[in-house]
Parts: sequence; structure tokens; C-alpha cells
Amino acid sequence: MTTTEPSLSQGRPEAPEPGRRSAPRTGSWLPTWDLITTKNLEIRKRRGLMITMLVLIVLPTVLFFGLRLLFHAIDPHIYAPAGNPGEFSGAANLTAEFGFIAAAALGAAAGTTDLSDGMFRHLVITGRSRLALYLARIPAGLAIVVPLVALAFVMNCLVTSYEGLPNPTSVNFYGVSAPDNLNQAGLQAWLLQHPQQVANGFLPGIAGGQGGKAGPGGPGPAPTPAQIRSGVDRNIAGLYSDYSSSELSESNPAINEMAKIGLWLELEVGIGFLVGLGFGALTGQRTTTTIVLIALEIIVTPLLARTQLPDFIDGQRLIIGIAMDQLRPAALAPPAGAGPGGGILLGGRGALGIPAMPTWAMISVIVGWIVGWSGIGAWRMMTRDA
Repeated sequence: MTTTEPSLSQGRPEAPEPGRRSAPRTGSWLPTWDLITTKNLEIRKRRGLMITMLVLIVLPTVLFFGLRLLFHAIDPHIYAPAGNPGEFSGAANLTAEFGFIAAAALGAAAGTTDLSDGMFRHLVITGRSRLALYLARIPAGLAIVVPLVALAFVMNCLVTSYEGLPNPTSVNFYGVSAPDNLNQAGLQAWLLQHPQQVANGFLPGIAGGQGGKAGPGGPGPAPTPAQIRSGVDRNIAGLYSDYSSSELSESNPAINEMAKIGLWLELEVGIGFLVGLGFGALTGQRTTTTIVLIALEIIVTPLLARTQLPDFIDGQRLIIGIAMDQLRPAALAPPAGAGPGGGILLGGRGALGIPAMPTWAMISVIVGWIVGWSGIGAWRMMTRDA
């Protein structure tokens, strides 16, 4: 009598054959690499969107420095070299402004493409996790915008480093021309040794012992040497802060400063993309999302950053552009005396016209916008009717 051997596959799944990949877990909330690359390809296939990204992020830098290089090559006696600290700051700030708008438009497109194309229902019925469908858009979109911003910024750095003027040996702030590379004690000693420049450059109120913030000189009685010494000793911390800011703004950025600026730019456009993605997923309207975020960047944020509303100061600080402006690296800020500005913070000086917020609050606002809008977008994706 023969006995039949029990099947090894009874009661448990059959083991996959050697060399054969198991089927992907479509229900997992983590996006697969294939899902990310597919979404990246879907975005890149939109030629109009990709042309817009190039025009907003790369083309301004190419035209800005390309024309300056051309004019300097034609007549170097009339046209200055293409690279200098002012042009570097202007081009980097231009990349930040246009990069945020371009990234927001890209995020809005990534968050609404499936809805506008009528593909959302087909993606849902495949059994894929809706959360995975949303999370796949984040690396897919950042893989497009981050390299473009890096390309524009690298061109800026190369022109500034190899086609610019040598660093100056003096620092000009409030009409005073002081040697560079001074520490606070050295600046204090130099100012006391040159009282005439202090009297001509600073407000009589500072040198006259009335206190306040340093600023350009104006009409008034000439201060005495004792008043100048008292004013310099009392305000040396603020004077040194302005001196340091002017030194950075007048010198070609060092490599470590360029690295900080590059990271700040990538954070700026990364936030723009995530906000556009989350807001686009929430509204389901690409055009509406893009218009609202453009208005936020070029209208609402500048107004709130430069105008202090006493009863709404904490509300102003909740705007992401104000928090990022406070984090702006020092080489991108206007020099001392060029307008209202915040204090030096984490190596950066913002161009704010309102009091700076504490460091923990600034970080909380930035993290809150990243996590908050990502969470809102994911929630809307998971609850939307298919």
C-alpha cells in the first residue's frame, strides 16, 4: 500500500522560483521605486511645464551673466567684470524668488495631474495605497526642481569666482571706510583712533551720547571727542554687527558661505514644491493653486515682511516667506544702511522690517509648513472620492 506525500504548499504560500521577483506590495504605504520613476516620467513628459521651469530658474541666470560676460569681453574699459558681490547676491535672490514660484507650479501640477487627466480612479482601483500615490510625488518632483536650482546657482558661483574683482581691503558702512577683517575690539579701537570719520558718518545722536541705532550722519552740532568715545563704547555691538554685514555684502562669498546659500536656496524651492503639492491636492485646481502661491510670494509676503502690524505681529511671523527671510544668509542681505534689516541669526541676516522671532519659533514655522501641507495633501488624497 502506497502513501501519498503531503504537498509542501498546503497551508502556506508557495515559495517563489529562484531568480523570480515577488510581486510588489501594492497595498504598502511606502512608494516603490517604480512608482516614483513613473510619476517622475509623467511630470517630465509635460513639455510646457518643463519649459516653464527652465525659463523661470535657469534662463534668468544665463541671460544675466551671459550678457555681462559678453559686454565685458567687447569693451572691458567700459563694462566691469561680470562677477561681483552685488551681482552674486542679486542673481541668487532672483533664483530664490523665481525658483519658489516655479517649484510651487510644479507641485501644483504634480498634485492635480491624475485628477485633470482622469487617471485617479484607475490608480485607486489597482489596489495601490493612496498614501503611497501621494508620497511618490515628493521625490519625483524634487528630482526635477533641485538639479535645476543647483545648475543656476553653480553658474552664479563660477562667474563670481573666476570673472570677478578681487576682494576689497576696506569696509564701507554709514560713510565710514574701515579696514576689513577686524574683530569687535579691533573695530572699536579703530573708530576711537579716527573720531572725525565717526563724527561725519554717524548720527549726531549716537556720537552725542543720546543712544539709539547708528545711521547716516545729518545736520547738527559737531560732537566732542568725549561724546564720540562714549557713543562708540555704548553702541559697539550694533556697530560691529553692521560692519560684519557690510563686510560680507562687499566681498566675494567664501566657499562655506556659498554652500550655505546653496542649501538655503534648495530649502526655499523645496518648501515651494511641497506647499504647491499639498495645496494642489487640497483644491484639485492647478491654476488656482499657482495663482494663490504667486500672490503669496510676490505680494503678501513682501508687504507683511516690511510693515509691522502691532496687533498682528505673531500672525505675520507665521508666513513661511518671513521665516525663510530671517534665515537668509548674510551674503544675500542688503548692506548696513541700505534699508531695514534684522539681526544676524544662524550666520544669516534677513531683510526684515519687523522684529525677528526666536530661533525655535523660526524653525517651528518652517517645519510646520513642510509637515502641515504634506499632511493636508496626503489626507485629501486618502479621502477624495474616486
